[in-house]
Amino acid sequence: MGDPKKPRRKWESPGHPWIKTRLQREMELVGMYGLRNKRELWIAETLLRRVKHRARSLLALPEDERIKQLQQLSLKLYRLGLINIAAAEINDILNITVESVLERRLQTIVWKKGLAKTIHQARQMIVHGHIAIKGRRVTSPGHIVTRDEEPHISLYPTSPLLKSRGAEEA
Repeated sequence: MGDPKKPRRKWESPGHPWIKTRLQREMELVGMYGLRNKRELWIAETLLRRVKHRARSLLALPEDERIKQLQQLSLKLYRLGLINIAAAEINDILNITVESVLERRLQTIVWKKGLAKTIHQARQMIVHGHIAIKGRRVTSPGHIVTRDEEPHISLYPTSPLLKSRGAEEA
């Protein structure tokens, strides 16, 4: 079970640290999605790597077991918003990119919904407690937003930003 004071790492660093093309791509993604550091990118890549590993392991299972577990996995990924159809094939799951995972982060969705002017402002609003999902404050910019939660993202009811927005609109 493990010690509750020592949580398990959510990420794995890249195997070879000094590949120029990978470093450039990482820096582009960090800038494009307003990530604090590369560790946040590695968390998304690790999540994706685990999903793809699970999908590839389905190929070794008997047909009826494979279909059952593929339906469970594709339904989970559909709820997370990583695939577009609930009845996906293994190839659809293997074609998911790290950008699609980063698009589902709370920080990106707050920016795309227009609650913040920039992706960096979206991060600041979340960290400072101005964003809520279903009325509950969320302070983690890396929170993966499900399809069910997406329409319920708004400003926190007691946030001073809510009052200032009302004054701007009036």
